[in-house]
Amino acid sequence: MLLLFAVRMVRTGIERSYGASFQRVMTGQNSMVQASLVGLSMAVVLQSSAAVALLTSGFAASGLLGFGAGLAIVLGGDLGSALIIQILSFKLDWLVPLLLAIGGWLFVKTEQKKLRQMGRILMGIAFILISLRFLREAMDPIRDSAFLPAIADYLARDYITAFLVGAALAFVMHSSVAAILMCVTLVQIGAIPFAAGLSLVLGANLGSAFIPVWLTRGMDIPARRIPMANLGLRGAWAIISLFAINLAVPADLLGGGHGGQMLVNAHLAFNATLLLLALPFCRVLKGPMESLMPKAAPAHDVEQMTKPASALDPANVGSPAQAISGLKRELLRMADLVEAMFRPTLRLYKSGEKDQIRAIQAVDVEVNECLSGIRAFVAALPVDEMTKRDAGIARDMLEYAVRLETAGDVVAKRLTVLAGDLRKTGKQFSKEGWSELQQMHETILANMQLASNVLISDDLESARLLNNEKTEVKRAERDSRKRHFRRLQTGKVQSFETSDVHLETLRAFRDFNSHIAAVATPILYQSGQLLETRLIEDMPKSVSES
Repeated sequence: MLLLFAVRMVRTGIERSYGASFQRVMTGQNSMVQASLVGLSMAVVLQSSAAVALLTSGFAASGLLGFGAGLAIVLGGDLGSALIIQILSFKLDWLVPLLLAIGGWLFVKTEQKKLRQMGRILMGIAFILISLRFLREAMDPIRDSAFLPAIADYLARDYITAFLVGAALAFVMHSSVAAILMCVTLVQIGAIPFAAGLSLVLGANLGSAFIPVWLTRGMDIPARRIPMANLGLRGAWAIISLFAINLAVPADLLGGGHGGQMLVNAHLAFNATLLLLALPFCRVLKGPMESLMPKAAPAHDVEQMTKPASALDPANVGSPAQAISGLKRELLRMADLVEAMFRPTLRLYKSGEKDQIRAIQAVDVEVNECLSGIRAFVAALPVDEMTKRDAGIARDMLEYAVRLETAGDVVAKRLTVLAGDLRKTGKQFSKEGWSELQQMHETILANMQLASNVLISDDLESARLLNNEKTEVKRAERDSRKRHFRRLQTGKVQSFETSDVHLETLRAFRDFNSHIAAVATPILYQSGQLLETRLIEDMPKSVSES
């Protein structure tokens, strides 16, 4: 359990630090080789091929990523996960005190987001190494018993059972890294023979391919095709390798003398050969997968329905609990509309097409209608029948609806106007300025998802994180403004030409994010996590007089 927790801890730290940039990196690849390298790198960073597969599926579902590039990313992620096992299989116990000291200090003593998450990552790596040492120590007395050798000998003889056990182990643990590290550790200490470990590892490769298939089972068909294709390729290669090794390789070559490092090498070779063999067919497999998993044709009445109906009916308020649930559903719908307006804003800066601008402004009209509906619904609530807490929640939701409507106005009345102005002048941002805007845009999109989670769950930790992210966006806006001024001082022509638009966009982004993050404020106030004022109280008289 410590191993699973530690792997998740590292992944969480990396996602919170760099998760907003994943979309740009993953969706900007056209070459299959480049896509596989991106998948490899991301799996090394996230320490999970399943996480890479889930991100890929999400982008494929939204139409941002094609099938071929997505499958290449997932296959590269499988190899990246194997490289992580190679790194963690080394004897690195001497690093544990150093990682804990530095990581703990960064996590506890620093407020900057990336430094704090770096502390989380370093502590997670230390916990992985500690858990592996615990595993080796726990297996020592079992190794000397009569039970484990009997099981180990049976698994060595019955390679099919060992294969199935490895697949089940990886699926149940939901982490191929943790499952294979366990198998490598058992071989290293001599608890199981190399032959049994090899069958377990091949099975773990199959089981790990089932994980993203299971986790995407509720997503749209386009999102599920890539994990299914990966399962077919990975599963077929695992089965072929299992029978080829156990039937064609002499038994004495799979016997003693091979340690955990040889097992890691075998795992690396399996994933490297799979990537080399499958990469040329990534685009070719799109047609067969579409035939096997066709997208369901929408019903006629669904095709005609352009927008979902409101969840609120002022004439039928229902109980306070039902009313609050209806308000949450409507706020989520409103948040989705605002996100749909904000997501393409940077594309407008490139194209500036009037039709796209008008489409976004049309959505703003619907956002305004949502606010009107929420205002009417809250006004119709029977205040006499509601508790003080429920009435307060309803007022907080109305306040957040106002903030969402204002966020929509930021897009419709400020950002689209700036995009139109940029199109008229034909000017372009500097490379550095455009990169800064992209990073802020990605961060805010991630914050919108977090805000929706806070709205649904009322989770205090998520609310704290969202409030911290608001501070990070303000810091990013301030830093970008300073860098922009430095570029002006150096005489960069593009920065001069787009200075007004750049600064106005930064300010609009900051304001938009503040409105979105306002959902966290009531939760933090109720738990005493926010101060009423940031001013210093009771300033000494001598200081004020000076």
